[in-house]
Amino acid sequence: MNRKIALITGATAGIGYETALLLAQNNYNLILTGRRKERLETLKAKLESSSECQILTLNFDIRIKADTEAALNSIPEEWKAIDVLINNAGLAAGLAPVNSADVQDWEDMIDTNVKGLLYTTRTVTPWMIERKSGHIISISSIAGKESYPNGSVYCGTKHAVAAISKAMRIELLPFGIKVSTIAPGAVETEFSLVRFHGDQEKASQVYNGFTPLSGKDIAETILFILSRPAHVNIDDLLIMPTSQASARDFNRK
Repeated sequence: MNRKIALITGATAGIGYETALLLAQNNYNLILTGRRKERLETLKAKLESSSECQILTLNFDIRIKADTEAALNSIPEEWKAIDVLINNAGLAAGLAPVNSADVQDWEDMIDTNVKGLLYTTRTVTPWMIERKSGHIISISSIAGKESYPNGSVYCGTKHAVAAISKAMRIELLPFGIKVSTIAPGAVETEFSLVRFHGDQEKASQVYNGFTPLSGKDIAETILFILSRPAHVNIDDLLIMPTSQASARDFNRK
């Protein structure tokens, strides 16, 4: 292959979807993962018809260790020369205090945001180490820098992403592998719809009165990070809507 290869988890919507579109336009071949097979195949067809990139799709649930390892290890050898791993798959579930939150929401967030990221990274990094080359970009959140009420476990998982990424930066330093973290503020994707378990009215209210970030904004940030010269690593990048100054402070009109 004469193009770089990027693996994007959670590619069927939001940031992952927009990143796939943008990287396809910028000469990357893509390995796209997600739980929704029909969406993966639709995205693959769209990219193949609009670019010259090659696409490999993997349909599995990142929360399940055996399925994640089996899917990634099934990749043909020529595809294992992964240049970029984008740990994008993640979610928030529920918005309730610790004393009354749904424990299954906690399980889903921990399994996706922390364990799923680790399962993927654990499988892919040995391939990068062998080649002494690669770049890992993980999507964290403003919630990985500040904690807010009713979001204790979600904030905890995103703090974990930041801590894991910092440690990986040090661990992978001898092998020339870059590690970056992006921490967005409010991004209008399916995020709030998932958090409120499909309640569209509640989800829409999150973005009332201000202009949030878009998935495309974060995709463009990912491309910026990837386009830095070899001697430059963006360790951690916080990106916020102009109308948001902290996890809880908004200028709503």
